[in-house]
Amino acid sequence: MQKGTGLQQVDGQVYLSDRGQSLVDGQVKLSNTGQSLVDGQVKLSNTGQSLVDGQVKLSNTGLSLVDGQVKLPHTGLNLVDEEVKLLYSENTLCNVDFVIKIQELKVQEREDALFACVLTHPLPRISWMGKGSALQDGEKYNISVSDHKLIHRLLIRDCSQQDSGIYSAVAGITSCSAWLVVQDPGVHFICGLSDVNPIINETAELTCKLSSEDCEGAWFRDGKKISPEDNFSVIKDGAIHKFVIIRCEEEHTGKYRFEADHRKTEAMINVKDPPRFDPEDLEAFTESVTVKVGHNAIFKLQFVGHEPIKIKWYKEGEELLDDNTTKIEKSACHSRLLLSRCQRKDTGEIKIKLKNEHGFIEAISQLIVLAFPGPPAPPKVVSASDDCINISWAAPNKTGGSRLLGYILEKRKKGSNLWTVVNAMDEFIKEKKYAVKDVVVGMEYEFRVSAINLSGVGENSSASDFVFARDPKEPPGKVIGLKVTETSYTHFVLTWTKPEDKPGEQDEAKGYFVEIRPADCIEWSRCNTTLIITTSFRVKGLRHMEMYWVRVIAFNDGGNGAAEELPNYVLAMPSPVRPKFTNHKMKSFMVVKAGNSVRITVHFEASPRPTITWVKDNVPVSKRVTVSNSDGSSQLLIPSSERSDSGIYSILVKNMAGQETFSTEVRVTDDPKPPGTVELDENVPGTVTVMWEPSPDEKRDDRLHYTVSKLDSTKRTWTIVADRLFNNRFTVCNIMHGREYHFRVYAKNDMGISAPSESPTCRREKKKEKFMVYIPTIKDCDLRCAPTFIVPLKFHTAPKGYECYMSCAVKGNPPPRITWYRNHISLNTNTNYYISNTCGVCSMLILHVGPKDMGEYTISAENALGRAECSTTLSVSE
Repeated sequence: MQKGTGLQQVDGQVYLSDRGQSLVDGQVKLSNTGQSLVDGQVKLSNTGQSLVDGQVKLSNTGLSLVDGQVKLPHTGLNLVDEEVKLLYSENTLCNVDFVIKIQELKVQEREDALFACVLTHPLPRISWMGKGSALQDGEKYNISVSDHKLIHRLLIRDCSQQDSGIYSAVAGITSCSAWLVVQDPGVHFICGLSDVNPIINETAELTCKLSSEDCEGAWFRDGKKISPEDNFSVIKDGAIHKFVIIRCEEEHTGKYRFEADHRKTEAMINVKDPPRFDPEDLEAFTESVTVKVGHNAIFKLQFVGHEPIKIKWYKEGEELLDDNTTKIEKSACHSRLLLSRCQRKDTGEIKIKLKNEHGFIEAISQLIVLAFPGPPAPPKVVSASDDCINISWAAPNKTGGSRLLGYILEKRKKGSNLWTVVNAMDEFIKEKKYAVKDVVVGMEYEFRVSAINLSGVGENSSASDFVFARDPKEPPGKVIGLKVTETSYTHFVLTWTKPEDKPGEQDEAKGYFVEIRPADCIEWSRCNTTLIITTSFRVKGLRHMEMYWVRVIAFNDGGNGAAEELPNYVLAMPSPVRPKFTNHKMKSFMVVKAGNSVRITVHFEASPRPTITWVKDNVPVSKRVTVSNSDGSSQLLIPSSERSDSGIYSILVKNMAGQETFSTEVRVTDDPKPPGTVELDENVPGTVTVMWEPSPDEKRDDRLHYTVSKLDSTKRTWTIVADRLFNNRFTVCNIMHGREYHFRVYAKNDMGISAPSESPTCRREKKKEKFMVYIPTIKDCDLRCAPTFIVPLKFHTAPKGYECYMSCAVKGNPPPRITWYRNHISLNTNTNYYISNTCGVCSMLILHVGPKDMGEYTISAENALGRAECSTTLSVSE
């Protein structure tokens, strides 16, 4: 229920409690006024007026208001715009009244107050007055009206004492008023306590704020009032109250409460003791550890925290465990990591992680393993002359973890094993180039270089190409006799003869470069990046059936010679080869069960690549068939076969050199259905003609046939009397009189055999002969006997409170009467014992054995011929 409206909503129905009205299924029933609001239509029964779909019908006047226009049906005249509004407003305001008036409201300070009223006639707006002044819609007041213009509301936000007073709703000449009373809530918490999780030995603070600065309060821990101590501090700063623990201990953990003016707020202080590092130790740990390759690295750190503490060490994110090169020492307040024989790959992040039930902490350091620098790139000859050879190189990819100090350059004469240092050992080469002047004219040299860092001299680079100490040479001439000796789809082979050596014009070639250019391209591309010294080359990576132009360029220290180009393009294809099948185990006939896939794979060789055609019964295969072709093979696939897929499938492989074909008969079938009804004909003595209706598959499978089996009443096994029958009858001979015969007919095809169809029983009656049966005289046998115990009772010892089960076996005819005794007292009528006798097996069960059950137990069996007894003793143990 909303304050001040008098409205109540129960099960979707609004009751107007002060006037007996109700709002049901969207209809306002006004019982005292006779008006109602139904489906958006206000019916005014006392006035004869109604509002339907935005049209006001004035039944007493014959006028109607539609879309802002008053229609006068008898005169043919209409009133428009301001005249209409004036007429309608005056008529409505004169008749409006309050169905529900605004009600007195009582709210707490800082809360919102809502006044609401319900009118008898819809109005777009009414006037609201507060303490004698007109109220406007804005930040303080919110004035709203329902869609059907009957319910009007005034919302007063954030009420204070100044808002108390009389408020009125004015609708035309009618009004209603009600009081708004804003109550003081008294002292309350503006901000309560919040849980804190301080670290042990650190300060903890609880803070709350009251609505009044003049209110005192008290602090409690676990329900007990806190007494002043040196370690506690209670602070009041106006409306803010603080409780401070200067140095937290584990016993300070608990629930704390602050009470003021019968109000309270609570929070938890959970003193944590997580792992912690000493700041100075942590600062020393974070400094990088630098060692040389092969040396040991040590990391250690002290800590404090609640035990137990889990300690883990990591290198580059992977946990370290004890092994041959890793040793981890752990204690309650200290841990040490030893990495033995460090390698360059061990360089990286080292992390220690500590964790206990109160939290975790980690510290990170760096391990730098200094190694010798890697080898620089092989030196390159920049230029050569009679008295100087200029060399350059690139820095090594691996510097060993420290800056490079310089380089050492060495040379070696061709044919010698001795390397000599070019620069002085105490004067490193700073730049990545050097002019070697200590050379002999006409001598051939190779060079290598090594880098130096703080660890020492690194690996030597690979040797450079040999170079002569002489003035530059003349470029070589064209190669001779360039030709193609082999081709395929992906490569071809070139051969040539080296160019002539003409001193002063063209010097001897040192090697060759091969270049190709596709027919649709204008740029040449080099096939080899390093010189080839042989006079033949295999060009690879060609595109199938692509045309290429080819040229060869000779090279020496004087530069490139003139290019020799083939007069015609080279076609990337092998020499023509007539198609030939290479799979010698191809099947010419296959049987497939309906629903299974059919897969025919054919391997062949042919050049150039042939065209492949598959046909079924000399007709192209249907869209259900998938054909996959590749170099040297073709596959036909039917994913899910049907009987209609049976036929002869042929492949035709054809290219410019010829063609080849191969055929496979595919028979798609299924397990045959059994034959129909089997009948027997016995017209000829000694024979039986078996006839049956054909199997439903006979018309669809020309290879289906039948098998007939016979069962003789004198035998236990079925025997086949006929097989591979392609008709529907068979005459069985040698039928004997006096025997019964059964026949079964099976349908068979390439896939298997069907279930049998059974024939009726065939009987050949035999002439009956009389025979005599002699029954011997049987003497009566007396089976009566006195009772005797076959299995006697056994001695029993049972623990106190457990079950005890006794049993024995007795025989006697007639069946004897059984009686159980304990200490010579009959137990048959004692309900504490469960006694049974089943076919001479007599048993007794004691559920809970106690001292009272100790003693001698006897069972007796008695009939007319005698009596027998059997006894045992029961002992009870504690």
